[in-house]
Parts: sequence; C-alpha cells; structure tokens
Amino acid sequence: MHDVDGYFGENVAATYDESMKDMYRPEVVDPAVDVLAELAGGGPALELGVGTGRIALPLAGRGVPVHGIDMSRAMTARLHTKAGGDSIGVTIGDFATTRVAGTFAVVYLVFNTINNLTTQDAQVACFRNAAAHLKPGGCFVIEVGVPELRRLPPGQNAVPFHISPTQWAFDTYDTATQAMSSHYVKITNGRTTYSSIPFRYVWPAELDLMAQLAGLRLRDRWEDWTRTPFTSESRRHVSVWEKPAG
Repeated sequence: MHDVDGYFGENVAATYDESMKDMYRPEVVDPAVDVLAELAGGGPALELGVGTGRIALPLAGRGVPVHGIDMSRAMTARLHTKAGGDSIGVTIGDFATTRVAGTFAVVYLVFNTINNLTTQDAQVACFRNAAAHLKPGGCFVIEVGVPELRRLPPGQNAVPFHISPTQWAFDTYDTATQAMSSHYVKITNGRTTYSSIPFRYVWPAELDLMAQLAGLRLRDRWEDWTRTPFTSESRRHVSVWEKPAG
C-alpha cells in the first residue's frame, strides 16, 4: 500500500539499498556518473527521482553540485544520512511539475524512473519541466528499458523477471494503454507478502516526440552508459536531448 511518499514509503525505503545492491556496484554506477559529469561540465545537475542518492552522491563527489526532486521523504531521508548527503539539496514533490530555483547544465532520470509517471500527460509534463530547468545548451538524460512486448505470446500479459525459492517477480502489460505493473511475491520466515508498483512503459520514438514538444532535440542514444550503439536488439537505452543554445 502506498502513502504520502507514493509507492516508495518507509516499508520500501528501509530495505531499498540492500534489495538493489547490484545497482550500486562500481561497474554500474561509474559509467553513468562519467557521462553525467561530462555533460554537466562542472555546472549544476538536477536529478528527478533522486531517491537514496545512488547516482547523486558519487556525481557530487566529482565536484558537480547536485539538487534532487523526489516525492518520497522516506527515501531522501536515507540519502541525507549517508556521507556527503548533506551536500545534496532536495525538494519534495512530483518531479513532473515541481520547480526549483535556478537553471542546470544537466537534468537526468535514471533506472526506468520516467515510467513511474503513469500517464502520457505526466511524462510530457516531465519533459517540459526538465526543459524549463535547463540552461541553453544543457541536456536532459533518461535511462529506461525498451518495452519487452516481444516476449509476450498471443493471449499472455505477464513476463517473469525473477524466480527463486523465496521470491517471484513478474511484470504485467496492457498494450492498449501502455500501463504496466511490477509484482513481487516474497516468502520471509514462512510468511508470504505481495506488493505491486504501477508504471507506464514508453517507446524511444515516443520520448523523442515528447522532447520535441518541450523544445529539445535528440543528441545521442546509446544502449548503455558506456555508449554501446543502440540497435533493434537493445533492451534499454540512455538518451540525451539538448536544449538549443540559441
């Protein structure tokens, strides 16, 4: 059940870093920080959905001033307990519409966070919000998966992504609305719990149109943060849109 923190309340925040420990490995974090630090060029960065600071903290450690927007007080409270956390300014709010003072060299959304906005209108608003925060010549960066509809046979709407003796996890898709949800069934000390989080999947071309509506233009698209070329077989992408300098 969600609360004022959205779907990332205290019950999720308490174990989030441990549950996502693979995402904290240097080989995962460092390439992302390399790209963002290069795009920022020392200028300020704004992270939408800053969470517990997985990317914001090491980026700030590179000398880039970072501010974050996030709806979850529980998640950002964890950020502020970490070393260097007091250097990250945080504004509580919906990152699709919440404004903060100043302009930024780079605005970014990582690890599928754009999908937390569950309507097309909200995703379009997010692009416009990012563009409004960017300096001329600045960049908006999104890391997100490519919808895995090729794995859906006719008549099926669920795709498992984790199966173990103590946890089952699967995504469900509604191809008419682009709504999807991630579902988790866990067994802990013989007790079974179930939780789900709603998302809206979005296509690369659709994101490009959202960028165009916000006055941004595509600069780069890669399969990952190491700039692997994006192809029809890529399961995710890192896309960079630029605000014209004129």
